[in-house]
Amino acid sequence: MLVEDHEEIWDFLSRRLKRRGFDVVLAFDGQDGVEKAKVAQPDLILLDMNLPVLDGWTAARTIRADSSIPRMPIIALTAHAMSGDREKTIAAGCDDYHAKPLDFAKLLSQIDALVPEEAAPVG
Repeated sequence: MLVEDHEEIWDFLSRRLKRRGFDVVLAFDGQDGVEKAKVAQPDLILLDMNLPVLDGWTAARTIRADSSIPRMPIIALTAHAMSGDREKTIAAGCDDYHAKPLDFAKLLSQIDALVPEEAAPVG
């Protein structure tokens, strides 16, 4: 699942991920992301931290606190690349951190490290 409010980023990422064989569920704000995580139960969440309605830190904490949502890896996507920002996202419940601008090859390796092989796309 990709939770991102900037059209250029969600369009770019969702197209590239789909070409790699991933099914992509899109959410456009933090609250939408929490609700879709409950329903879709994705293998992984790519979560922008600067979102409308509910920011990414609050969305991650909400997902982690909700026992009806199975444990799934969350990778924070953020333009915040200052000292301590990675630790802040991990403390909010994210499993990894990817600073923008996006490095798609690096992001794929982060996804591969967190998604169980049986859930990853073939090819």
